[in-house]
Amino acid sequence: MKSKSYTDVMSRRNEIMKQALGLDYSEFEGKGISFSYEDMMTKAGYSLEEIMEIQSETNVGNTPLIELKNLTSAARALAEPGKGARIFIKDEASNPSGSFKARRASVSCYYAKKNGYNGVVAATSGNYGAAVASQANMRNLKSIIVQELYDSHGVGQPEILEKGRKCEAYGAEVLQLTVGPELFYTFLLVLEETGFFNASLYTPFGIAGIETLGYEIVEEVRTRCSRDPDAVVITHAGGGNLTGTARGLIKAGSSDTRIIGASVDLSGLHMASDSDFNRKSFTTGHTGFGVPFTTWPDRADVPRNAARSLRYMDRYVTISQGEVFYITEALAQLEGLERGPAGNTSLTAAFAIAQEMNEDQVIVVQETEYTGAGKHVTAQLTFARENGIEIRRGNPSDQVPGKNIIIPENPGLISTTEMDMDNLRKSYIRNSLKHYNITADELSKEEIEFLAEEINKPDTFVRNILQEIK
Repeated sequence: MKSKSYTDVMSRRNEIMKQALGLDYSEFEGKGISFSYEDMMTKAGYSLEEIMEIQSETNVGNTPLIELKNLTSAARALAEPGKGARIFIKDEASNPSGSFKARRASVSCYYAKKNGYNGVVAATSGNYGAAVASQANMRNLKSIIVQELYDSHGVGQPEILEKGRKCEAYGAEVLQLTVGPELFYTFLLVLEETGFFNASLYTPFGIAGIETLGYEIVEEVRTRCSRDPDAVVITHAGGGNLTGTARGLIKAGSSDTRIIGASVDLSGLHMASDSDFNRKSFTTGHTGFGVPFTTWPDRADVPRNAARSLRYMDRYVTISQGEVFYITEALAQLEGLERGPAGNTSLTAAFAIAQEMNEDQVIVVQETEYTGAGKHVTAQLTFARENGIEIRRGNPSDQVPGKNIIIPENPGLISTTEMDMDNLRKSYIRNSLKHYNITADELSKEEIEFLAEEINKPDTFVRNILQEIK
């Protein structure tokens, strides 16, 4: 029997991961901080056509693209003459488990079955758990979902509880934990004891599964509008959604489409803090994940995260919780589509950004998600009020995360706040040096070129930042 102490289990992390992934990440490592990203993605072993075939076996993908004509009209009424792009939404709620994450899970479960694993494990408090459980059933695999759900008082957020219920409905074993370091420890222990496959969100398999989403968007917009999408807005958390969609757009030949990440602004709240955990009304798609994973993606549960958002993101904006709640109700009441908050995060940003664009342009929100009792606006706002959060109407620019939620008095108050992309890139470079404990002077030409690829900037940009650091 191996020791189950926290220190000993964490010391076996690399060994456990290698067994649970079937991938040897060391073969992708380059000199120093560099590694071969595209080689890692190719190692997933499946072409775009093969992934489409894999997903068709379990009824994943080929979701409808819906034009939101009434929300477009509302945006145009607020915009200057000639402004107001056509707003489309990719209805990923029609996937078997109710979200785009069925695409990620489909490839991981296929790979697990093909390579002789008896089951799959995923650490997630989001829709991915239901996606893994659903796809595992179709491949006759067992599934275990590890959730971070409770604060130290045993109180759980309604949205995460809803997702746990959905996982259990698919027959998954759900382990529900308190916020803190026990999540990763328990996850590793379960992988080691079961010998199941690590169906991580951040493997090449998971990211490659989303590429079909980006590809479908381009094909459908070309058919409907005789042009490529001008912008695609993507709810941004861990970066996999954005990375996979962007790669699919590129593979479809739509390289000029603007990739815009959108997150709910939860600045000031610490995601691993027991006291802050239940003071947020969004469990995903917020800056508590979006910013840390942008500036250091390898904080994930795999040796190298296949989600590298700075390689693809052209713009990153934030909106407030109250604005998303407003658009969630507007989508239901103007378009007859009742959907959950994750996709409505990017829809909120798209509603504001469409007003900057010309009427003949096309902006696509690339996902919706299913909704349920715990995801509804009323459940989230009731829970917030019970936790001492002030709920009122007014100007959402006055919102302070963890203190209040301000519902816009009118749609004209919905706006986006720009994140400084260059500051995010600088933070990534600084984090790279810190993580590998090296100085700017020690970087080789190969490592500088790798950093340039990671942040999608020329070598000269990297060298200037290194000079600033020195």
